[in-house]
Amino acid sequence: MAYQGLEGNQPVDLSKHPSGIVPTLQNIVSTVNLDCKVDLKAIALHARNAEYNPKRFAAVIMRIREPKTTALIFASGKMVCTGAKTEAQSKLAARKYARIVQKLGFPAKFKDFKIQNIVGSCDVKFPIRLEVLGCTHSAFTSYDPEIFPGLIYRMKQPKIVLLIFQSGKIVLTGAKVRDETYTAFENIYPVLTEFRRN
Repeated sequence: MAYQGLEGNQPVDLSKHPSGIVPTLQNIVSTVNLDCKVDLKAIALHARNAEYNPKRFAAVIMRIREPKTTALIFASGKMVCTGAKTEAQSKLAARKYARIVQKLGFPAKFKDFKIQNIVGSCDVKFPIRLEVLGCTHSAFTSYDPEIFPGLIYRMKQPKIVLLIFQSGKIVLTGAKVRDETYTAFENIYPVLTEFRRN
């Protein structure tokens, strides 16, 4: 079995990942409510890592290096944090952004933190016959290689969207908890082996 995507070179727990492959988390999107209105112009002027162009987008875009993330801060006090690789990093980053807003003089709180989307990816290390997979599973898939090179597979349980590429690379998106990503991959893995290009 190919041991890949190991966190800290731990052997894969085959009871949880029978395929021997653990999808790597690439991006965690979370939201938090600062529970106060904020002045976006003031934030953009006083925070050195912030940009604000109201003609283009109605939020301040702020970045920090550790954990490497980007936040979108809206005047309503709602904030979206993207780019973290783990749930814990996402929460830590969101707290750091809230702290920056507090330091600028706003009574920001840290309410309703929620993971909205987890994006994972992995490589099954064999090519896949997308046309046949698309025809066989047409109820769940859309595949138009002229528009997008990957096959889009909409899994019902768990509710995950998978982008499956001919090369064997897979992107999984839509999970709220990482186990949904893992379950979706284990569900699709036997299907992929069935449509392996020899």
